[in-house]
Amino acid sequence: MTTLSTVSDTEEFGRRLGAVLRAGDLVVLTGPLGAGKTALVRGIGAGLGVRGDITSPTFVIARVHRPDPAKGGRVALVHADAYRLGSAIDPRAEIDDLDLDASVDDSVTVVEWGEGVVEQLSDAHLQVRIDRRDDDSREVRLEPHGGDWTARVEDL
Repeated sequence: MTTLSTVSDTEEFGRRLGAVLRAGDLVVLTGPLGAGKTALVRGIGAGLGVRGDITSPTFVIARVHRPDPAKGGRVALVHADAYRLGSAIDPRAEIDDLDLDASVDDSVTVVEWGEGVVEQLSDAHLQVRIDRRDDDSREVRLEPHGGDWTARVEDL
């Protein structure tokens, strides 16, 4: 578990995580409203060197950020938010409708509120749990699921 004191610390942690991500990776973010999920994704985007401002995709559900060669970009980031999909009888069907599986092999896919909904997109994924404490710091836990995730994130 890692404690992050500020939003800047959260973004910096995301930047370090982004630096170890590669095409085909699925990252599932879990945490309550205001925990810092989008701040973490801003950092991931910086670590990947993608174009565009990273904002919450709650109302558009998914955004694609292309690599920016001027920033050393190497792979696209698909940033999705499954928060509004939870009211469906089977939110996994809605995820299928988004065609995230069409881009998962060529991009880094990060899904906020995706626990229990998107894991079928990949044989392996990294779950990132973020909890906000009373002092506004965040506790982040990385939970590798399959693949080589354990080795890739052990130094974060």
